[in-house]
Amino acid sequence: MSFDIEELKKSHTTNYFAGILERLNREEAEVREMLDSDASLHEMVAAELKSIQEQRESTEKQIQDILDKEKIEEEYVNEIVLEVRAGAGGDEASLFAWRLAHMYEIFCEGKKFAWKTNYESKSDVGGYKEASFEIKGKGVYEMLRYETGVHRVQRIPSTEKNGRVHTSTASVAILPIRKKVLFEINPADLDMEYSRSGGAGGQNVNKVETAVRLIHKPTGIDVRCTSERTQLGNREKAMQILTAKLQQMKEEEEAKKYSGDRKNQIGTGDRSEKIRTYNFPQDRVTDHRIKKSWHNLPKIMEGDIQEIVDAIASGETGDSEDED
Repeated sequence: MSFDIEELKKSHTTNYFAGILERLNREEAEVREMLDSDASLHEMVAAELKSIQEQRESTEKQIQDILDKEKIEEEYVNEIVLEVRAGAGGDEASLFAWRLAHMYEIFCEGKKFAWKTNYESKSDVGGYKEASFEIKGKGVYEMLRYETGVHRVQRIPSTEKNGRVHTSTASVAILPIRKKVLFEINPADLDMEYSRSGGAGGQNVNKVETAVRLIHKPTGIDVRCTSERTQLGNREKAMQILTAKLQQMKEEEEAKKYSGDRKNQIGTGDRSEKIRTYNFPQDRVTDHRIKKSWHNLPKIMEGDIQEIVDAIASGETGDSEDED
């Protein structure tokens, strides 16, 4: 096997071994040059080359083990950020965004996943304009990775006097927090704002500017974090989330380049893609990617989504009629 030493240097987990390979390459070149200048050293040089080769094989095996482990960790990320954002539908959309967040929170509680609010912006009726949550637990990304997209709700609002069904939307984004960062963000590309955090958190919470907002100027992406007690803590968390957002954007672009692979069969992971409809009058939720429906919406909205999650992960298809 052979590795690109420059690529190995970019990762803190393989940088050390890249140095070893560079040293072994230099030593091999010196030994071969010695042999070219004096053929009588053949026996000694052969032994030296054998030793170098054994060291190289051992080093390359350690590198491969690290890369294999990282690949597994990449696939089974145990920390994510879940974002919900109200879409079309005004107050109803914000209430639906809140119900989706509640659905996922109850589901995660049942799985013994840790759930923490990073940031929330509420509407006048108590729904979510937008909110961000940190979730930690074994296999959490594997379970929820396909929830990214536009979720649509059809129901009769409590304020509707004529019994008309209203349609609203909310978007969900699942952002894996990976241990291995694939790129660095240029500090010159960032604008940073500080403000006072609101809500519970002690008597000083509204006196110190601990809340952080990061704006990535090249893309316009902004991230807010208020969950930590210090400005530094919120800044680090916001940077972590911003990195995850930029990585997801890159993956969405890559997914759209190819067709027929596993990811495209169930969607690109693009948050603008309509993936599911929650129809309350008909007590039905339909996933449009696999054309499969489930009933008992009240139970589903209280976190009973394991069957849905499993069906999406397996690519199990149904014969339900897709809704417009």
